[in-house]
Amino acid sequence: MQEILKFAIGIIFLILGFPLGLYLAKKTKEELKVGQKWFKLIIIISLGGAIISLIIGNDVLLFSFLFITLVTSLSLRKKKRT
Repeated sequence: MQEILKFAIGIIFLILGFPLGLYLAKKTKEELKVGQKWFKLIIIISLGGAIISLIIGNDVLLFSFLFITLVTSLSLRKKKRT
């Protein structure tokens, strides 16, 4: 039961990453143009960390890496449209 609760809390925070990523994309327009390759590198490293933490069974790291990936990719994606 405690594992399910931790998993649910992690999913709630991941969902909160959507509006956070869009908000950051709106507020940080000029920084993203120069650092796009670094944002892409952060996404790749975070996805790798999420896969590794899934294999080792560390939920905290898994959701942390997924949150970083989500916020960074939303920020990067929003900037490409504008």
